[in-house]
Amino acid sequence: MEKPTRIGLLGKGIVLTLVVAAVAYPLLGVIGTSFASQSDIIKSPGLVLWPEHPTTEAYRTVLGGGVVTHALLISIGVTLVGTACSVLVTIGMAYGLSRRDVTGSRFILMTALLTMLFDPGIIPKFLTVKELGLYDTLASLVMPTLVSAFNLVVLRSFFMNLPEELYDAAKVDGAGDLRILIQVVLPLSKAVLAVISLFYAVTYWNAFFNAMLYLNDSQNWPLAMVLRTFVLQGQSLEGASAGETLAPQQSVQMAVLVIAVVPILCVYPFLQRYFTKGVLTGAVKG
Repeated sequence: MEKPTRIGLLGKGIVLTLVVAAVAYPLLGVIGTSFASQSDIIKSPGLVLWPEHPTTEAYRTVLGGGVVTHALLISIGVTLVGTACSVLVTIGMAYGLSRRDVTGSRFILMTALLTMLFDPGIIPKFLTVKELGLYDTLASLVMPTLVSAFNLVVLRSFFMNLPEELYDAAKVDGAGDLRILIQVVLPLSKAVLAVISLFYAVTYWNAFFNAMLYLNDSQNWPLAMVLRTFVLQGQSLEGASAGETLAPQQSVQMAVLVIAVVPILCVYPFLQRYFTKGVLTGAVKG
């Protein structure tokens, strides 16, 4: 609680400046390179922080081919549907496990926690997905990761920390468990719900490993899989117009990166005020 010294404030300012520079430089470099022309790429062997001849040719090449646009729509759909399903299932499980009178709740909770410690492995998960008829379908991107044990524990801790008098008062008024959950618990849980929704959304948006395992048809690939195939493996985008003057490959790669990052950057500021409060839920008791 002591007042910080000038040296301390100076040290914090220097460290914060270095951290911001370490984060901002590659981000600005990716954005600048995506707008760079061929002459800018030749002049600067690495990332182009400030292109002298900015052009949107890379974005026209990316969006004009149709591959990235199609993958973007798939990622948006999978993220929205997957996040909604995951949040609903997590809410139901967390509320049930937070009630002490539910039979077998401790066994179910321990089973969920075991998934955080022991991974079944790639082959068993692949065989399970195939036997359930989910192979080569978009459902394979959602069902294997429907519930996160970490998010379940966070939400359960929040529900358990709510005053028991709220539940008792609602029961006295004749409310059942479903009505208590919808009208009493959920309105008080906006912060933690925003945080776990963000966690789920980022997981679905960035997931490429499940797509690589379970999707054989490239028409069903999400944006993360297209990003990995094109940027890391250097394969060209299909569907570009014949005879069209394409942008430099490095600029096109950075344009795909920008398109993949922008949606999360647009959503995060709206959830930022809930983030700290939601993450610390259950950290302090009493």
